[in-house]
Amino acid sequence: MKKAYLDTIALIERLHRECLEVIKADLDRQGIRDLNNVQAMILFNIGSDVLSVGELTNRGYYLGSNVSYNVKKMVENGYLVQERSPHDRRAVHVKLSEKALKVVERMHEMYDRHLKNMTAEVANEGDLDGVNGTLRKLERFWATSMDYR
Repeated sequence: MKKAYLDTIALIERLHRECLEVIKADLDRQGIRDLNNVQAMILFNIGSDVLSVGELTNRGYYLGSNVSYNVKKMVENGYLVQERSPHDRRAVHVKLSEKALKVVERMHEMYDRHLKNMTAEVANEGDLDGVNGTLRKLERFWATSMDYR
């Protein structure tokens, strides 16, 4: 069981890195040089929402300092529109610009191509549902295992 558990952890890490490489390759093909793969994922996760940086950190599971840096760069490069909260002047909210919406649309197209090319030998919907269910259980386990009393 220990070997399988450690293999799962290693595989999750490798798959995350591989996914980021796929996104980077797609950005390169599109000639997008002012956005990195992590920033593209942040844009994808924001979608049509308006979020504070704190909400973005919680929702995307990014490290806080990295989100702040990436948000700053994406504002500078025209991917995010930043606004002060009308209710709490300390809070800053971000939303996607038109430029970012085009990137997110292309990411959806990339994922659609992946699905179109995915064969039953790779995975079917039931396979993916099973993997997702197991990963959600693992996520809940890790979230509750931080209390070592």
